[in-house]
Amino acid sequence: MRDDALQITRDDRQMLVVLRGSWSRETSHLDPATLLADIGSLSTLKIDASEVDDWDSTLVQAAIALRARANAQDLELLEDWPPGVSKLLVLADAVPGARPEDQQGGNSRATLWSRLDPRVASRAVGSEVANLAEFVGALVLSGLGLVTGSGRGRFRDFLYFCYQTGPNALPIISLTSFLVGLILGYLGAVQLKQFGAEIYVADLVTVGVLREMGPLMTAIILAGRTGAAYAAQLGTMRVNEEVDAIEILGVSPMEFLVLPRVAAIIVMTPLLTLFANVLGILGGGLVSSGLGVTPLQYWSEVQVALYPSHLVVGLVKAVLFGALVGIAGCRAGLNSGRNSEGVGKATTEAVVVAMVYLIIADALVNITCQLLDI
Repeated sequence: MRDDALQITRDDRQMLVVLRGSWSRETSHLDPATLLADIGSLSTLKIDASEVDDWDSTLVQAAIALRARANAQDLELLEDWPPGVSKLLVLADAVPGARPEDQQGGNSRATLWSRLDPRVASRAVGSEVANLAEFVGALVLSGLGLVTGSGRGRFRDFLYFCYQTGPNALPIISLTSFLVGLILGYLGAVQLKQFGAEIYVADLVTVGVLREMGPLMTAIILAGRTGAAYAAQLGTMRVNEEVDAIEILGVSPMEFLVLPRVAAIIVMTPLLTLFANVLGILGGGLVSSGLGVTPLQYWSEVQVALYPSHLVVGLVKAVLFGALVGIAGCRAGLNSGRNSEGVGKATTEAVVVAMVYLIIADALVNITCQLLDI
């Protein structure tokens, strides 16, 4: 290395590193470990490479390592690299796994403890809520734009996703709903049989299915089936750069990709919930027949317990749950990494996040209904 290629000036608080001339594998090499071996009370590191005439990837690698070293030692880093180096550093930061902190290494234990820090957790929750609100706001604006005629969307896509969400899900909805009604009937029968009140199994199953189990089980199935499919589809489009191509063409991915999917699942979830309610009540009727309750007695008691408020609450939950599942799936897909691992993580995230949304929303709706005496 030439003596004039590297100049270091420092005091107690700041170190200035000036790079000049040619910086390549054959001429010069910058070693961050040696440069920052003894920082003492140093708080600021300033890099001035504006006078570098010639460079290759060696300088870029050194810059990335220098950033990681400065970050690890809590130094404020002020950089002035040549334009080409700056662009490559931006690309390096944009690629998942390229940054040293994204690599899994010996600091995994420290990372775990930092995630358990309440302050870190609160910031993560706040960021998640803000990002969710931003996504929902963009989705609502896209929907309003489509309604007022200023937006663009294809009705054919909406019908396709309705078919994908609705009729294709009927077999699994039928099986689970019937079994859930059967389970509710058995749980109620065990207790009611002690008091000779087997007939009220019909009331228990009807209210439980209409208000709670029908919409919730339907939404859970759609989260694992449709929400995961949305995330995988959009994640694959992100990997294949199809989303970028849509944006370059001046088309909003929110209008073209997200809105038809979310609208389809919002429309189909209440319909699937009604279907699930019927099968759940039939499952409870099978249990009642084993307790000596005739089908006519069971149906008569179902009509007594079938209040419109129960049905309305269940359908309101179904609409809300459908929207949450669609939002979780589409949001995870659009935020997917640009590789197969990223698509897998997005699919898992879509299901897990949708489950969390469903539990929170269900609790809030039940508390609201309790307060309003509905």
